Amino acid sequence: MTSLHLDWGILFEESPTGDGPYWQLLLTGLKWTLATAMSGWLIAVAVGAVVGVIRTVPSRWLSLLGDAYVEVFRNIPFLVQLFFWFFVLPELLPEAAGSWMKQSMPRPEFFTAAVGLGLFTAARVAEQVKSGIQSLPRGQRNAGLAMGLTLTQTYRYVILPMAFRIVIPPLTSEFMNTFKNSAVALAIGLTELTFQMKQMVEYSNQVIITILATTVLYMVLAMAVNRLMAWIEHKSRVPGLIAGGGK
Repeated sequence: MTSLHLDWGILFEESPTGDGPYWQLLLTGLKWTLATAMSGWLIAVAVGAVVGVIRTVPSRWLSLLGDAYVEVFRNIPFLVQLFFWFFVLPELLPEAAGSWMKQSMPRPEFFTAAVGLGLFTAARVAEQVKSGIQSLPRGQRNAGLAMGLTLTQTYRYVILPMAFRIVIPPLTSEFMNTFKNSAVALAIGLTELTFQMKQMVEYSNQVIITILATTVLYMVLAMAVNRLMAWIEHKSRVPGLIAGGGK
């Protein structure tokens, strides 16, 4: 039985891409993973909050529109959506707009991945926001309206401040999912962490070390995100409604 010998020195060897040693290649991938996931998360929260709210308003048409968004984006695999935005959408747009997306748009892989990830995750965020709003006592909405507030003002000043604080714990897992799902972007050529791992394996032929190093980076990233969300949960918890985080 042969012993496993791991040559960690490979991480300090120059990569054939001319981008420095292999460890720098992985850190560059980590940078794009962070940029894609964070950009996607901002889009997801903004869009998901709006969709989640309109699914709870009295207007039947707005509610149906929100439900349709959630059903479409939740039930189509993210990879298929990404291919649609990157390869198909430019062909459906007017020629000038399509040509700009394919030839002139800066960093098309990054922007496509960030927007696609954001719209995909927004459907899941919308579900959480809707659940948070519906978990509140009906009397809060009635009290706001009885005080003379409009429905918009009732949502803004009464319902949403409580609902968002309630849904922070389940949103933690969705935030984590944005980092994991960002790996799918390698399919359209984004040089994120998984893409760089694949490159390093091809160039160095050091499969085990490359995967171990990449796994460590993902674990450090996951722990940092988890601690950040636990701190936010602890600071924003509603006494009596959600437990304190960060234990």
